[in-house]
Amino acid sequence: MSSERPVAASTSEQIVEDAPARSAIQLYAAEFFGTFLLVFGGLGTALFAAAFPDAGNALGVGFLGVALAFGLTLVAGISAVGHISGGHFNPAVSLGLRFAGRTDAKHLAGYWISQIVGGAVATSILAAILAGKPGAFSAAHDAGFASNGYGSASPGGFGLWSVFLTEVVLTAVFLGVILSVTAKPEYRALAPIAIGLTLTLIHLISIPVSNTSVNPARSIAAAIYGGGTPLAQLWVFIVAPLVGAAIAGLVVRVGGRSVVR
Repeated sequence: MSSERPVAASTSEQIVEDAPARSAIQLYAAEFFGTFLLVFGGLGTALFAAAFPDAGNALGVGFLGVALAFGLTLVAGISAVGHISGGHFNPAVSLGLRFAGRTDAKHLAGYWISQIVGGAVATSILAAILAGKPGAFSAAHDAGFASNGYGSASPGGFGLWSVFLTEVVLTAVFLGVILSVTAKPEYRALAPIAIGLTLTLIHLISIPVSNTSVNPARSIAAAIYGGGTPLAQLWVFIVAPLVGAAIAGLVVRVGGRSVVR
Protein backbone atom coordinates (compact mmCIF):
# COMPACT_ATOMS: atom_id res chain seq x y z
CA MET A 1 0.00 0.00 0.00
CA SER A 2 1.46 3.36 -1.03
CA SER A 3 1.93 6.10 1.55
CA GLU A 4 3.87 9.34 1.55
CA ARG A 5 6.88 9.26 3.82
CA PRO A 6 8.25 12.24 5.73
CA VAL A 7 11.46 13.84 4.55
CA ALA A 8 14.15 13.42 7.18
CA ALA A 9 17.76 14.60 7.29
CA SER A 10 18.50 13.09 3.89
CA THR A 11 16.65 13.43 0.60
CA SER A 12 13.65 11.19 0.06
CA GLU A 13 15.49 9.39 -2.73
CA GLN A 14 18.03 8.26 -0.14
CA ILE A 15 15.31 7.14 2.24
CA VAL A 16 13.75 5.02 -0.47
CA GLU A 17 17.09 3.38 -1.21
CA ASP A 18 17.70 2.66 2.49
CA ALA A 19 20.84 4.79 2.25
CA PRO A 20 22.30 6.06 5.51
CA ALA A 21 21.74 9.69 6.38
CA ARG A 22 24.54 11.75 4.90
CA SER A 23 26.18 14.85 6.27
CA ALA A 24 25.45 18.17 4.59
CA ILE A 25 29.04 18.30 3.34
CA GLN A 26 28.62 14.95 1.60
CA LEU A 27 25.35 16.02 0.00
CA TYR A 28 26.77 19.30 -1.27
CA ALA A 29 30.02 17.73 -2.45
CA ALA A 30 28.01 15.20 -4.49
CA GLU A 31 25.95 18.00 -6.05
CA PHE A 32 29.10 19.98 -6.81
CA PHE A 33 30.70 16.97 -8.51
CA GLY A 34 27.61 16.01 -10.50
CA THR A 35 27.00 19.54 -11.76
CA PHE A 36 30.68 19.95 -12.58
CA LEU A 37 30.58 16.74 -14.61
CA LEU A 38 27.38 17.72 -16.41
CA VAL A 39 28.61 21.19 -17.39
CA PHE A 40 32.15 20.09 -18.20
CA GLY A 41 30.95 17.21 -20.38
CA GLY A 42 28.09 18.99 -22.09
CA LEU A 43 29.63 22.41 -22.67
CA GLY A 44 33.04 20.88 -23.32
CA THR A 45 31.53 18.90 -26.18
CA ALA A 46 29.77 22.01 -27.49
CA LEU A 47 32.94 24.11 -27.35
CA PHE A 48 35.52 21.58 -28.54
CA ALA A 49 33.78 18.91 -30.62
CA ALA A 50 30.52 20.24 -32.06
CA ALA A 51 32.21 21.64 -35.18
CA PHE A 52 35.68 20.11 -35.00
CA PRO A 53 37.79 21.09 -36.86
CA ASP A 54 35.35 23.48 -38.59
CA ALA A 55 31.64 23.84 -39.28
CA GLY A 56 31.87 22.13 -42.66
CA ASN A 57 33.79 19.05 -41.52
CA ALA A 58 31.93 15.79 -40.98
CA LEU A 59 34.08 14.97 -37.95
CA GLY A 60 32.15 17.50 -35.88
CA VAL A 61 29.62 15.84 -33.56
CA GLY A 62 27.03 18.58 -34.18
CA PHE A 63 24.06 19.23 -31.95
CA LEU A 64 23.22 15.50 -31.84
CA GLY A 65 26.58 14.89 -30.21
CA VAL A 66 26.05 17.76 -27.78
CA ALA A 67 22.63 16.40 -26.83
CA LEU A 68 24.11 12.97 -26.20
CA ALA A 69 26.95 14.48 -24.18
CA PHE A 70 24.54 16.16 -21.78
CA GLY A 71 22.48 12.99 -21.45
CA LEU A 72 25.46 10.69 -20.97
CA THR A 73 27.13 12.89 -18.38
CA LEU A 74 23.86 13.02 -16.45
CA VAL A 75 23.63 9.21 -16.51
CA ALA A 76 27.24 9.02 -15.27
CA GLY A 77 26.70 11.59 -12.53
CA ILE A 78 23.51 10.01 -11.19
CA SER A 79 25.09 6.57 -11.29
CA ALA A 80 28.16 7.81 -9.44
CA VAL A 81 26.72 10.00 -6.68
CA GLY A 82 22.95 9.90 -7.00
CA HIS A 83 22.74 7.58 -3.99
CA ILE A 84 24.39 10.31 -1.89
CA SER A 85 22.46 13.46 -2.78
CA GLY A 86 19.64 12.31 -5.03
CA GLY A 87 21.52 13.39 -8.17
CA HIS A 88 19.86 16.73 -8.89
CA PHE A 89 22.79 18.68 -10.45
CA ASN A 90 20.32 21.42 -11.36
CA PRO A 91 18.68 24.14 -9.22
CA ALA A 92 15.38 23.64 -11.07
CA VAL A 93 15.37 19.92 -10.25
CA SER A 94 16.02 20.67 -6.58
CA LEU A 95 13.17 23.19 -6.54
CA GLY A 96 10.77 20.85 -8.33
CA LEU A 97 11.55 18.04 -5.90
CA ARG A 98 10.99 20.44 -3.01
CA PHE A 99 7.57 21.48 -4.37
CA ALA A 100 6.72 17.80 -4.74
CA GLY A 101 7.67 17.19 -1.10
CA ARG A 102 10.62 15.02 -2.05
CA THR A 103 13.55 17.07 -0.70
CA ASP A 104 14.10 18.72 2.66
CA ALA A 105 13.84 22.51 2.51
CA LYS A 106 16.90 22.95 4.69
CA HIS A 107 19.11 21.55 1.93
CA LEU A 108 17.75 23.71 -0.89
CA ALA A 109 20.11 26.68 -0.52
CA GLY A 110 23.13 24.41 -0.06
CA TYR A 111 22.22 22.44 -3.16
CA TRP A 112 21.82 25.59 -5.23
CA ILE A 113 25.17 27.01 -4.11
CA SER A 114 26.96 23.71 -4.74
CA GLN A 115 25.41 23.37 -8.19
CA ILE A 116 26.21 26.93 -9.26
CA VAL A 117 29.79 26.70 -8.00
CA GLY A 118 30.27 23.29 -9.63
CA GLY A 119 29.13 24.64 -12.99
CA ALA A 120 31.28 27.77 -12.68
CA VAL A 121 34.37 25.71 -11.85
CA ALA A 122 33.69 23.55 -14.93
CA THR A 123 33.50 26.50 -17.33
CA SER A 124 36.53 28.10 -15.68
CA ILE A 125 38.56 24.98 -16.46
CA LEU A 126 37.18 24.93 -20.01
CA ALA A 127 38.21 28.58 -20.38
CA ALA A 128 41.70 27.74 -19.12
CA ILE A 129 41.99 24.93 -21.66
CA LEU A 130 40.86 27.21 -24.48
CA ALA A 131 43.47 29.76 -23.43
CA GLY A 132 46.13 27.21 -24.34
CA LYS A 133 45.45 27.73 -28.05
CA PRO A 134 46.01 31.18 -29.58
CA GLY A 135 42.69 32.85 -30.29
CA ALA A 136 40.56 29.94 -29.07
CA PHE A 137 39.23 31.60 -25.94
CA SER A 138 38.49 34.85 -27.77
CA ALA A 139 36.60 32.96 -30.47
CA ALA A 140 34.57 31.04 -27.90
CA HIS A 141 33.83 34.24 -25.97
CA ASP A 142 32.78 36.09 -29.11
CA ALA A 143 30.48 33.21 -30.06
CA GLY A 144 28.82 33.31 -26.63
CA PHE A 145 30.66 30.40 -24.98
CA ALA A 146 27.78 27.99 -25.76
CA SER A 147 25.42 30.19 -23.72
CA ASN A 148 21.66 30.22 -23.95
CA GLY A 149 19.85 33.08 -25.62
CA TYR A 150 16.86 34.49 -27.46
CA GLY A 151 16.49 36.77 -30.45
CA SER A 152 19.84 37.20 -32.14
CA ALA A 153 21.42 34.96 -29.50
CA SER A 154 19.06 32.06 -30.27
CA PRO A 155 20.61 29.53 -32.69
CA GLY A 156 17.39 29.61 -34.73
CA GLY A 157 16.53 33.26 -34.13
CA PHE A 158 13.57 32.53 -31.83
CA GLY A 159 12.16 35.40 -29.77
CA LEU A 160 11.81 35.83 -26.03
CA TRP A 161 8.31 34.38 -25.70
CA SER A 162 9.13 31.26 -27.73
CA VAL A 163 12.28 30.63 -25.73
CA PHE A 164 10.60 31.25 -22.37
CA LEU A 165 7.71 28.91 -23.21
CA THR A 166 10.07 26.22 -24.48
CA GLU A 167 12.16 26.32 -21.32
CA VAL A 168 9.13 26.24 -19.01
CA VAL A 169 7.47 23.32 -20.80
CA LEU A 170 10.60 21.21 -21.24
CA THR A 171 11.72 21.73 -17.66
CA ALA A 172 8.27 20.66 -16.47
CA VAL A 173 8.47 17.57 -18.67
CA PHE A 174 11.96 16.81 -17.32
CA LEU A 175 10.75 17.05 -13.72
CA GLY A 176 7.71 14.94 -14.53
CA VAL A 177 9.94 12.12 -15.75
CA ILE A 178 12.28 12.44 -12.76
CA LEU A 179 9.43 12.40 -10.26
CA SER A 180 7.82 9.41 -11.96
CA VAL A 181 10.84 7.15 -12.36
CA THR A 182 12.07 7.81 -8.81
CA ALA A 183 8.67 7.14 -7.24
CA LYS A 184 8.51 3.35 -7.61
CA PRO A 185 11.20 0.89 -6.48
CA GLU A 186 10.96 -1.23 -9.63
CA TYR A 187 12.15 1.74 -11.70
CA ARG A 188 15.26 2.53 -9.65
CA ALA A 189 17.79 0.63 -11.73
CA LEU A 190 16.56 2.29 -14.91
CA ALA A 191 16.19 5.78 -13.46
CA PRO A 192 19.63 7.15 -14.49
CA ILE A 193 19.16 5.96 -18.07
CA ALA A 194 15.59 7.23 -18.32
CA ILE A 195 16.52 10.63 -16.92
CA GLY A 196 19.63 10.94 -19.08
CA LEU A 197 17.77 10.00 -22.25
CA THR A 198 15.05 12.50 -21.40
CA LEU A 199 17.67 15.24 -21.13
CA THR A 200 19.08 14.13 -24.49
CA LEU A 201 15.62 14.38 -26.08
CA ILE A 202 15.10 17.81 -24.54
CA HIS A 203 18.35 19.00 -26.13
CA LEU A 204 17.38 17.57 -29.51
CA ILE A 205 14.15 19.56 -29.36
CA SER A 206 15.43 22.86 -28.05
CA ILE A 207 19.06 23.42 -29.08
CA PRO A 208 17.82 25.32 -32.18
CA VAL A 209 15.43 27.37 -30.01
CA SER A 210 17.40 28.37 -26.93
CA ASN A 211 20.60 26.31 -27.05
CA THR A 212 18.85 24.38 -24.25
CA SER A 213 19.07 25.33 -20.63
CA VAL A 214 16.43 23.67 -18.38
CA ASN A 215 19.20 24.18 -15.80
CA PRO A 216 20.07 27.58 -14.29
CA ALA A 217 23.49 26.35 -13.13
CA ARG A 218 24.43 25.43 -16.70
CA SER A 219 23.25 28.82 -17.97
CA ILE A 220 25.05 30.80 -15.28
CA ALA A 221 28.27 28.86 -15.84
CA ALA A 222 28.28 29.57 -19.59
CA ALA A 223 27.21 33.21 -19.29
CA ILE A 224 30.16 34.00 -17.01
CA TYR A 225 32.43 33.65 -20.06
CA GLY A 226 29.88 34.47 -22.76
CA GLY A 227 29.96 38.25 -22.65
CA GLY A 228 27.34 40.97 -22.35
CA THR A 229 24.42 39.45 -24.26
CA PRO A 230 24.36 36.10 -22.40
CA LEU A 231 24.61 37.92 -19.08
CA ALA A 232 21.82 40.34 -20.02
CA GLN A 233 19.55 37.48 -21.09
CA LEU A 234 20.48 35.16 -18.23
CA TRP A 235 17.37 35.96 -16.20
CA VAL A 236 15.23 34.04 -18.69
CA PHE A 237 17.22 30.86 -18.14
CA ILE A 238 16.97 31.20 -14.38
CA VAL A 239 13.29 32.12 -14.16
CA ALA A 240 11.82 29.85 -16.86
CA PRO A 241 13.34 26.55 -15.62
CA LEU A 242 12.40 27.36 -12.02
CA VAL A 243 8.82 28.12 -13.08
CA GLY A 244 8.56 24.89 -15.07
CA ALA A 245 10.02 22.86 -12.23
CA ALA A 246 7.68 24.40 -9.65
CA ILE A 247 4.66 23.68 -11.85
CA ALA A 248 5.65 20.02 -12.27
CA GLY A 249 6.36 19.59 -8.57
CA LEU A 250 3.02 21.06 -7.57
CA VAL A 251 1.10 18.99 -10.12
CA VAL A 252 2.72 15.78 -8.88
CA ARG A 253 2.17 16.69 -5.24
CA VAL A 254 -1.49 17.59 -5.75
CA GLY A 255 -1.95 14.49 -7.88
CA GLY A 256 -0.79 12.35 -4.96
CA ARG A 257 2.21 10.65 -6.58
CA SER A 258 4.06 9.31 -3.54
CA VAL A 259 7.41 7.66 -2.97
CA VAL A 260 7.00 4.01 -2.04
CA ARG A 261 9.26 1.18 -0.96
